[in-house]
Amino acid sequence: MSRMDIAGHLTTHYSKTPQELFVYLVDAPKKYKVYEIPKRTSGTRTIAQPTPELKKYQSFVVSILKEYLPIHNCCMAYTDGRNIKQNAQIHSRNSFFLKMDLMDFFNSIIPKLLWEAFEREGVQLDWLDKEFLEKILFWKRSKYSKKLILSIGAPSSPFISNFLMYSFDKVLDEYCENNGITYTRYADDLTFSTKEKDVLFLIPDVVRETLVKFYGQKIKINHFKTAFSSKKYNRHVTGITITNSDEISIGRAKKRYIKHLVHKFVEERISLDDLNYLRGYLGFIKYVEPKFLISLEKKYTQNVIEKIRIGN
Repeated sequence: MSRMDIAGHLTTHYSKTPQELFVYLVDAPKKYKVYEIPKRTSGTRTIAQPTPELKKYQSFVVSILKEYLPIHNCCMAYTDGRNIKQNAQIHSRNSFFLKMDLMDFFNSIIPKLLWEAFEREGVQLDWLDKEFLEKILFWKRSKYSKKLILSIGAPSSPFISNFLMYSFDKVLDEYCENNGITYTRYADDLTFSTKEKDVLFLIPDVVRETLVKFYGQKIKINHFKTAFSSKKYNRHVTGITITNSDEISIGRAKKRYIKHLVHKFVEERISLDDLNYLRGYLGFIKYVEPKFLISLEKKYTQNVIEKIRIGN
């Protein structure tokens, strides 16, 4: 079992004694700016951003943890060299799909789950390491709550969540490899695909059993987002469509909507919110399906598309 001296790294890096660090970190779980943003479908998502100084502590701690803690190869989010486009391409040649989603993913992760994950990987922490990590990495949702959770908005949360899921990813990946199934995880989105009919129907039970094994009842499946699909219907992976010719695309419906917004821009009838959305989405189109961007430039001219992109 390897020993991780988080307290030693912190005191050396910040030239402070443990007592001085405690003074600052005692209220760190409350040092967040909280606001709501709309979800894609309905409702809002709570974003909790740490103060700039606390962000520096979080980033430094993650730089240390990365030397000790593994991330599985099937993890496609928040990892250098892997991205949302590659996540879709990995599944593009398969015909049968299962998509699953984890409920309130970041906010389900509490310190106890993290300490258990450390133990599974043979990494030893003493009480002082745990005390500092708890204060630096976790957020207290309200002054009336004693519960600490990961926040959406902290730069450390993506890495911590990916490490926490390592054991889960490893079990699922081994099961899938033995059954001719491709598995990837993009944050809380689980995607399974295969060329063989009917082999995916056992996966939800395997996922549920593995979650219980490692996390008890803390991390759960969002059953409303469990969906099977096949080549006969639309295949989607984290917002990207896979066509019947096994190419990745933004999808027909999205293309129609984008054309509609460009037309409104040309006629000077577009709202500021729609213009901001369009401007941001053009970058995504260039990344995922550059041919469609070329077709927009041919139809509306490069000058119009450039005006949208740069805001003139």
